[in-house]
Amino acid sequence: MYNYYFAIASQNFLVNEEPIEEILRERTSYYKRINKDIDFWLILNPNFINLPELSSVKQQIMGQSAAIVSFDRKFIKWLKLRISFVVTGDFQSQSLLRTENQ
Repeated sequence: MYNYYFAIASQNFLVNEEPIEEILRERTSYYKRINKDIDFWLILNPNFINLPELSSVKQQIMGQSAAIVSFDRKFIKWLKLRISFVVTGDFQSQSLLRTENQ
């Protein structure tokens, strides 16, 4: 079983209003400097939001969504501090996350 942690918001907010590209680019550079594998993804309209246990999260997102998903809970907590208007949570899956049209 894989544990995933996420920060999710409306696609417009996360992609257009926040400097998410810069944040993820900085994080990628940091991971390269410390020789850590990339363990996060930016996903547009993620299917996991339709899981029954995430129905309350889905209700908080208006329109199309975007999420940053990671295996690293601390990274998602840090992201929540950096981008305060996101909803965070977690879910489990028996398979690895597929990033192409989940």
